[in-house]
Amino acid sequence: MSGKSTYMRTVGVNVVLALAGGAVHARRLAVSPMRVVATLQIQDSLAEGLSRFGAELARLRIVVNLSHQSPPLLFLIDEIFSGTNSGDRLAGAEALIEDLLRHGAIGMVTTHDLALTRIAENLRDRGANAHFIDRIEDGRMVFDYQLRAGIVCGSNARGLMRAIGIGVSENR
Repeated sequence: MSGKSTYMRTVGVNVVLALAGGAVHARRLAVSPMRVVATLQIQDSLAEGLSRFGAELARLRIVVNLSHQSPPLLFLIDEIFSGTNSGDRLAGAEALIEDLLRHGAIGMVTTHDLALTRIAENLRDRGANAHFIDRIEDGRMVFDYQLRAGIVCGSNARGLMRAIGIGVSENR
């Protein structure tokens, strides 16, 4: 809710606009020829017999294949591997990101899983963690939409759960 997916979409749209010679919403933007591919709003499909995880894997296969071609790839992956358990999510995300970077791709990945922040830390100068923050004012969420370096320190999930009547405590 703090704007991660919207921020990622904005980056993608501005890169596509710049590559097409259009106007972008930025103080300054320099891009080289690249392809842009995103995994946003991945959904399961009863008609196709695909779970959310299966649908994400199908889309990520396209991302990987494109990263092995020219020009280089800009990947935008929203909520990476959220359809699987935390151990597989970490192992899969780390392997995928390493493979994409090895093939010259650049990109952004969002997650709510703080264990995945280790991936950027392990990448050293090839990766970085960033976050948005929020606060509650007069019983509602307020966002400033400022991207900040590092790992998020707070959480709004329990407050939102309590707001809809789920009796979760502060310290659990």
